[in-house]
Amino acid sequence: VRGPRFRRLKMGAGHRLDAKASGVFVLGIGHGNKLLTDLYHCHLTKVYTVGGLFGKATDDFSDTGKLVEKTTFDHITREKLERILAVIQGTNHKALLVHSNIDMKSQEAYELAVKGMIRPMEKSPPIITAIRCLQFTLPEFQLDIHCLHETQQYLRKIVHEIGLELKSSAVCTQVRRIRDGVFTLDDALLRTQWDLESIRNAIGNCKLKVQAEIEKTLG
Repeated sequence: VRGPRFRRLKMGAGHRLDAKASGVFVLGIGHGNKLLTDLYHCHLTKVYTVGGLFGKATDDFSDTGKLVEKTTFDHITREKLERILAVIQGTNHKALLVHSNIDMKSQEAYELAVKGMIRPMEKSPPIITAIRCLQFTLPEFQLDIHCLHETQQYLRKIVHEIGLELKSSAVCTQVRRIRDGVFTLDDALLRTQWDLESIRNAIGNCKLKVQAEIEKTLG
């Protein structure tokens, strides 16, 4: 539809997804662009399902990149993988506390920890708040990753580094965002639902929880 009435209807994108990633991608329409900015300043956690494949290394850490190395992987077990994940989570937890600028002995810190609200309120390096193995069937594995300030390429690099820590190599086969702050897969519209009525209903369904999150975090 074109014409003067529609020239002021602006659309904006939330946290980007690169060409090799999929999943929840938030858009703002009209006043929603201001809400996107407010949500950005809330520094909310995003959740991804990330697939990996042991035994190969590529130039871009993905399974479609140029192959640079092949390695053995028969020595890898789920237990060994989970030990590496525990180390990654522990290291990132320390970084989370440092960048959150909170006195961990204070009552404020205790209350925020109980609510799961300890997070940097300024820009920080990528931080993984939780990481666990969902599936493990050599040579394939699947991870559940909760994170802040990440890029999808950063998550692919994590898969690569896990392979190295396990004295092997690994490439990323999938990066799928299943939650972006208050938005989940249940809120997402399929391509077949990209019509005015579905979009209007989606805006209505998300309005209250977006406002509640902004008020809770930013006051």
